[in-house]
Amino acid sequence: MGYEYVKAFHLIAVMSWMAGLLYLPRLYVYRAETDIGSVRAETFKVMEGRLYGAIINPAMAVTWLAGLGMVVYWEMNGITSAREFWFIAKFILVLAMSGVTGMQSRHVKNFASDSNQKSARYFRIFNEVPTVLMILIVTLVVVKPFQGLF
Repeated sequence: MGYEYVKAFHLIAVMSWMAGLLYLPRLYVYRAETDIGSVRAETFKVMEGRLYGAIINPAMAVTWLAGLGMVVYWEMNGITSAREFWFIAKFILVLAMSGVTGMQSRHVKNFASDSNQKSARYFRIFNEVPTVLMILIVTLVVVKPFQGLF
């Protein structure tokens, strides 16, 4: 019964992490088009900092902890193996998603110090990266290609 709760926490955390990763670059787009020092820019600083610090980072941590907990459960109960192709590919993509989260942190810091050098166009494109990673990760988890071959 505990496994189901861990899985539920994992899914809730993933959804929260993704919501933040998809919303924060939209804030960056608006911020990049806003004058430094304006009331609007200062409001964005608060929004970006809180979104990253209170939602994205904790959600990423819970995603990782619950996900690793599920892997331990799988291995102990022979459900699936962390050596399966789909899982290794998913793990690599989740590492990439964590890297995107790290990039988000850098952008939050740059905007907070009024030192952003990126354009609104950059952030519009950057906003698509988590979406592509999410599509690939979910497809791997649901389809589990090449399961049992390795």
